[in-house]
Amino acid sequence: MGVFVFLPLVLPLTAWPVARLAEQHLHPRTATRLLTAVAAVMALCSTLCLALLMVVGTAQLPGNPLPDGWSDPEVRAAVPYDEVAGKAAIPALCVVVTASARALWRHGRVRRRAHRALAGLPGSTVAVLPDDVPYAYALPGRRRDRVVVTTALLDCLEPAERRALFAHERAHLTDRHHRFLLTVRLAALANPFLRPLRTVVAYTAERWADETAARAVGDRRTVATAIGKAALVSRGTPVATLAGLAAPGPVPRRVAALLGPAPAVRTWPPVFTSVGLAAWGAAAGTAMSAMSSANAAVTMFLVLRAATHL
Repeated sequence: MGVFVFLPLVLPLTAWPVARLAEQHLHPRTATRLLTAVAAVMALCSTLCLALLMVVGTAQLPGNPLPDGWSDPEVRAAVPYDEVAGKAAIPALCVVVTASARALWRHGRVRRRAHRALAGLPGSTVAVLPDDVPYAYALPGRRRDRVVVTTALLDCLEPAERRALFAHERAHLTDRHHRFLLTVRLAALANPFLRPLRTVVAYTAERWADETAARAVGDRRTVATAIGKAALVSRGTPVATLAGLAAPGPVPRRVAALLGPAPAVRTWPPVFTSVGLAAWGAAAGTAMSAMSSANAAVTMFLVLRAATHL
């Protein structure tokens, strides 16, 4: 196993270049899907390697419930610096599991509370709330997705801008952007080196909805105006876990992108470009991370089998 067990913990650094370039040179849909896939695979691999290191560390603790063979010198020899790395992996994995469970619980609680708050309203796909605070967000549900908007925000928009607002929110729901956002959020909790990807995906998901709304409305400038007005009068969505038209972030860049030409739709960037090379670098890092974690898992299994006669 050797040093391969540590590689998935640092290989997310190979995705940083594509994270910086994807938001500028790739279609938002392509960037969102690519970065989410890279983040998910790398987070799973790094978590698996933490678990393997924890096996070695737990076996060294006095009074542990593991079989005596798990603390065999042959098992510890499979991991470099086993005394330090093994014991450090125990609290690290506990933090990852706790933080991920808490994020999932909060995400579910926000959605449940939002649906309960709308329970008394007519069962349509749009919920207009008589609220003096201007905001709008997309609320996914198991049975019915809903677009929630307040009268205060609608009063600030022209009819065409309202159509852009609803088209944007429906794009979030149709393309299931909340799943991408939750995936990269959990990935960033599993490995802090993946935080830049979470930031970029939060932006590209909004840009993806912007472009979908621009096609639906047929006027990019109208969507840009709606985003600018909504950002000026509101502070985003009531909670950060819900996507919305005026989501906090680089709104000026979104407006500038809409005032320019529509981005080209490519499933993969050209190889001999900066973003293409960065994408292939991230793909190579992801593949190395998967192979390293698989190698470490197989090696640990074989060593434990020989030491404990599993």
